[in-house]
Amino acid sequence: MTLTSGRYIGLEYDRMIVLFSMQDGSREIGCAISTSAMDDLERGPKVAPEHREAQFTRLRDRIEACAASKYRACEFEGTPPGIVLRSIDFRG
Repeated sequence: MTLTSGRYIGLEYDRMIVLFSMQDGSREIGCAISTSAMDDLERGPKVAPEHREAQFTRLRDRIEACAASKYRACEFEGTPPGIVLRSIDFRG
């Protein structure tokens, strides 16, 4: 099944990741992207914590396309299994 947009969950400051979800039908898939990956995607200065949601919204299409690709490849991490995106996932 194709993944669709889920919800923005929020910034986890201690781990410097943004949590979000995607949907596989009625099943919610937990996802995360590092803040450094988002900064690398924009090729600009580091974004302040209070602006991470706006940054995620600007980059959402690219982030979700990458998450969907990792989902199709069954590249899950963690417990419960989810999708984790890092800068290296956007290279190439």
